Amino acid sequence: MKTYGYGHQSITEADIESVVEVLRGDYLTCGPAVRAFEQAICAYTGAKYCVAVANATAGLHIAALAAGLGTGDEAITSPITFLSSANCIAFTGAKPVFADIDAHTADIDPDEIEKRITSRTKALIPVHFAGQSCDMKRIATLAKCHGLKVIEDAAHAIGSDYRDTKVGSCAYSDMTVFSFHPVKTITTGEGGAVTTNDPDLYAKLCALRAHGTHKDGEMAHTWEYEMRELGYNYRITDLQCALGVSQLKRLDEFKRRRREIVSYYNENLALPHLEEMPYSNACFHLYPVLVENRREFYFKARAAGLNLQVHYIPVHTQPYYRATYGYKPGDYPKAEAYYAKCISLPLYPSLTDDDLSEIIRRIKGIL
Repeated sequence: MKTYGYGHQSITEADIESVVEVLRGDYLTCGPAVRAFEQAICAYTGAKYCVAVANATAGLHIAALAAGLGTGDEAITSPITFLSSANCIAFTGAKPVFADIDAHTADIDPDEIEKRITSRTKALIPVHFAGQSCDMKRIATLAKCHGLKVIEDAAHAIGSDYRDTKVGSCAYSDMTVFSFHPVKTITTGEGGAVTTNDPDLYAKLCALRAHGTHKDGEMAHTWEYEMRELGYNYRITDLQCALGVSQLKRLDEFKRRRREIVSYYNENLALPHLEEMPYSNACFHLYPVLVENRREFYFKARAAGLNLQVHYIPVHTQPYYRATYGYKPGDYPKAEAYYAKCISLPLYPSLTDDDLSEIIRRIKGIL
């Protein structure tokens, strides 16, 4: 019996050859492929600057630091996300604050954000869940009114559009963070990137990625460097970036197929699912549906060769967040209601129409 996971990378011979070419060259890291990947991301998104990093968690961390978050500050994010969206706030010494979701999209609700803003709030970190952009125009308006930085967590959303802009253009934010994990739309194995249009933020991001070091002025032409702040080794390799450049060439193709699969599911499965808003043209990363008796459904699906996944356990219910910040079940009812029933179906470009028919046949046999 053929098995299906919820996500899977798509690797071609061209991808493989791009990595082999780097292996045959002079630079395995800190070389020209890194800059080529950053330039390709800028060309695709329309952002002025890009800093490629080891993973999206690293990207979120240095973005939070570049935004000036620190002890005594607060930043607001979604409870329906992977841990990194909140952990990056905690890494800086600031307090992660959550705002409940819009039940139609599972994206953070701007009205709920507004309720959570205090004199200690310094940044907003909206999460583009499943690939659909949050309502960034409304979020940007809130941020401007309160003097806040905005960091888009677009780990799910490379290739997506919001209104007439690409996610990652930073038209409505200060920085955007992408993920290139194997289950994401394009992959570098592990990897991430931060885009921005602000030269000062760009300089901070570059330094934080490389131990806090700077090589400017005459130092650019010598062995010398200066460490001016505490930074990290969050560099990505040329091997990974060569793969990223190759994958990025097929991003629009991946998006087209992902949207076709979502339409197929919508037309052939009578299960509640997330809605796409009029302002969105999403490159869908996930296709979550809502089911009754989710645990039973999950194990029956596994027995039927469907290795599905749940996205996500609400972050505020995790033991660390309960013990450290006093959060408790019931704090964010829409997020918790969504989590109680959500499960993600297979969604990746190599699924054929025959695969989709078979997946739907098996799901209907479980329901």
